[in-house]
Formats: sequence, structure tokens, C-alpha cells
Amino acid sequence: MLTKTEQKFTGLFAIIVSIELICGTFTELATLHYFTKPFVVLSLLIFFLIQSQLVNKAIKTFTILALVSSLIGDIALLFDDINSSYFIIGLASFLLAHVMYVIVFLKQRHQKKNPLGFIILMLVYAAFLFYLLKDGLGDLLIPVVIYMIVILSMSTAAYLRQNHNNTVSYNWVFTGAILFMLSDSILALDKFYEPFTLSSVGIMLTYALAQYCIVIGILKHNETLR
Repeated sequence: MLTKTEQKFTGLFAIIVSIELICGTFTELATLHYFTKPFVVLSLLIFFLIQSQLVNKAIKTFTILALVSSLIGDIALLFDDINSSYFIIGLASFLLAHVMYVIVFLKQRHQKKNPLGFIILMLVYAAFLFYLLKDGLGDLLIPVVIYMIVILSMSTAAYLRQNHNNTVSYNWVFTGAILFMLSDSILALDKFYEPFTLSSVGIMLTYALAQYCIVIGILKHNETLR
């Protein structure tokens, strides 16, 4: 259940994401895309800063670092077509964002939960994805493999929050982690396997929802402490 403040922000966030999807789809609005894309995560960052007064200091700090790293990654990827170096910068930024989220989730983990079954499932998924991507990776083989390991770690860390956090917080964060993995998978398939129609819409929609779910989930964990 969202609070009234969260409901109002959700409506605003939906408008921001919708505008970005339109600007990112139509070439006539390409210039606006340079402003609307970063504003997706920037709006989440501002919302989190306002709403996180009672969040544990370490959790708050690492969440902010994750969002700032994501913002830098978003900006870098805007210039990917101009220079491939920007893709590396974006990759490194999102790698750092995932590491920050891993730290956040592990601080809220269930100490006795066994993730073996979930890890096996994630490895099967990663193996299938890698099979599709491997021929197109070239010099980025090692960086992409490292990135895949880190994002799978983030999903696993989110899974480990189960039974240690309230169900609402867990569901939001876990959904966000899976959506983040899905967004990155779509991006990888589009870039290294085979470009497909409206891939940018799928990437941005799952990415925006992922970040939103994670932020809401972290704030929902805090609600139980009030």
C-alpha cells in the first residue's frame, strides 16, 4: 500500500517516464531526450532524499550512491553513438550502482537463508544469455561477464532479504532487482546479439520500473521501524 505522498510521486513519475519514452522513440524529439532520460533517475533521487529521513544512515548513503551512479550511467549512454568509450563509462557506472545495491540488500539479508536454489536458477539464465551474446562481445567479453556476475549477485542479494524484511518491502525490492536484470538483458541482446524494434522502449520501461520498485521497497522497509 502506497502512502499518499508515494501515490502522488508515482503519478508524477509515470508522467516523467511517459515523456521520456516518447522523446526516446521519435527522432524529432531526440534533443529533448538528452534532458528527459536523466530526469527519470534524478526524480527518484530527489524523492528518496526527501523521504529517507528515518532510513538507516548506511542504507541511505549506499542507495544514494547507487542512484547517482545510475544517473551518470544514463548520461554516458546518451553519447554511446558518438564514441564507444561512453559505453564503457556507462557500463562501469551501472556496475558500481549494482555493487551499491548489493551492499544495501546484504545489510538487510536473512542470515540463515540458503540461496543455492536461486543461484542455480540465475546461473542457468546467465548461461543461456551468454550463449546468445558470446559471438558479438569481442573485446568486451570480460567486462560483460563481470557485469553479468555483479547483476546476478544483486538479484541474489535481493532474494536474501526474504523473511528478514516485511513482505511488502521484500516484494518491491525483489521485483525491482529482477526488472533491472531484465532491462540489462534486453540492452545486451539489442547491442550484442540482434537489434530489434522498439528495444529502447523495453529497456527504459523495465529500467525505470526497476529503480522505482527498489526505492519504494527500501522506504517500505523503513516504515516498519517507525
